[in-house]
Amino acid sequence: MRELLRHPVFPGLLISALGDGMSMVAVAWLAVQIAPDAQVGSWTGLAVAAYALPATLGAAVLSRFLRGLRAARLVAVDATLRAATLGAIAFLAVTGTLNPLAYVLLLAVSSLLHAWGSAGAYTLVAELLPDERRVAGNALLSTVTQAAVVVGPALAGAVAGLVGPGWVIGADAASFAVLAVAAWTVPARRAHQAPPPKESTTGAWQTIRERPRLLGLLLVTMAFFFLYGPVEVALPVHVAADLHGSAGLLGLYWTVFGVGATVGSLCAGLLARWSPAVVVAGIIVGWGAALVPLGLSDAVWPGMLGLAAGGLIYGPYTAISTSLFQRGAPPEALSRVLAARSALTIPATSLGTLLGGPLVAWLGGQLTLLVSGLLTVLLGAGVAVAVRRRSVVRSVVATDVARPR
Repeated sequence: MRELLRHPVFPGLLISALGDGMSMVAVAWLAVQIAPDAQVGSWTGLAVAAYALPATLGAAVLSRFLRGLRAARLVAVDATLRAATLGAIAFLAVTGTLNPLAYVLLLAVSSLLHAWGSAGAYTLVAELLPDERRVAGNALLSTVTQAAVVVGPALAGAVAGLVGPGWVIGADAASFAVLAVAAWTVPARRAHQAPPPKESTTGAWQTIRERPRLLGLLLVTMAFFFLYGPVEVALPVHVAADLHGSAGLLGLYWTVFGVGATVGSLCAGLLARWSPAVVVAGIIVGWGAALVPLGLSDAVWPGMLGLAAGGLIYGPYTAISTSLFQRGAPPEALSRVLAARSALTIPATSLGTLLGGPLVAWLGGQLTLLVSGLLTVLLGAGVAVAVRRRSVVRSVVATDVARPR
């Protein structure tokens, strides 16, 4: 772990995670403020989706140019683009010249390289740590992200209430500028401490398809994140329209989620003795169940307790699923496989968010939260049944093989 903590990029990742935690409130709240009253749900959904969805395009179109870069450089190019575009949004918002279309387009550009940036951060773990310590390394990165959710949304809610969400997005841009400087200044010799593995001629998608466990995990994660997507639209609309709350209250909701997720991330290593497939199914069911109080009650406290419990349950998911990909992918294709994974899982959330816009317009924020939770529970139950059947089949096959002839 010391190798990761001492790496020059790590402090930048910590600061940018705080900026991203602030953006959880600012991106949606700014959309709520600048959108026409009759189109709040649609523009909020588009804005939140645009902050992630184009990562798929960037992963596919730019693979030729970025796949040979080492981890620090992948982080650097993503952070540079984010800093520039988010800075432009902040300037337009503060000067009162930002319109919804320009907002969505700039957010889309900002996310173009995000799959590569995420892949770079987790490839860094694989470069610096041996296999048996990667779950802990992934958990550390996940904990940093979730801890930022503890502070970021509450801070964003306070700042947005005082000076407006445009300034919050400006702070997010500054945080990515710090990360960009840290990543670009890593010496080339340090970035290549270990000889780069021989480039594989097998594409990332083919590598995943050839490994059924990775493919299955990817498909389940995509479905899980897709069903989560509407929450990012429904929660701010629920707070603003149903509860008549402020940006501060929205920030508080995300803060209690972050507290739970931080604790959950720290406990990821304790789940290593369990079957990863069982853990994945349990996390999905638990997160879906945690959304039910939000969907059934107008009271603030049941929803907050549900989100806190949901964060605790969800916290280990990123560390465990990423370590499975790091373990299952060949070293020479790792950064591309992780980028392909991000290119599908991040936009899966965004597609759910896009669906959340019309769902919220049709059902309202609270009922959308309930539907998301119930469908997620069904998904987790389906995964559990599939895992159980596979275990039974393996047991039968093993018994048949062991039977004397």
